Amino acid sequence: MMKLHDLHAPVGANRGRRRVGRGISGRRGKTAGRGMKGTGARDNMKPGFEGGQLPLAQRVPKLKGFRNPFRVSYAVVNLDTLDQFTGDEATPDSLAAAGLVKKGSLVKVLGRGELHRPIRVKTHAVSATARGRIEAEGGTVEVLPPPFGHDRPPAQGNALTNR
Repeated sequence: MMKLHDLHAPVGANRGRRRVGRGISGRRGKTAGRGMKGTGARDNMKPGFEGGQLPLAQRVPKLKGFRNPFRVSYAVVNLDTLDQFTGDEATPDSLAAAGLVKKGSLVKVLGRGELHRPIRVKTHAVSATARGRIEAEGGTVEVLPPPFGHDRPPAQGNALTNR
């Protein structure tokens, strides 16, 4: 059985410290590999100093994370919520009137829960599970076009809107 005191590094893994600046001859004598004069030859150079170039620590952005200005966020309505909804047609306006979503928000129907009656759904997005269950109950699904009219909404955020 091997014991802790039997462990050692393989041969050549731990090399001796390089002793520079010993004498005037040889490769690492005299100036010890630092050249003649200048900041690099002295020992009072700040760590991270790049010779006047803006240091890396100052060049990189300091923001924590990234916020997509073109993000499309949906108000979510599940099937169990639609089952308790009293109307026959679920549109963004009728759902907002019932207090299920905020007025003017994009609505997406997701498939959590069960649906026990046919209902006409007109929303901005529908998951495949929800669409299948709505149509299985005899309902219809219509996907509304986004109000911004193309692939992505206008950019949001102070840096992008105050121009």
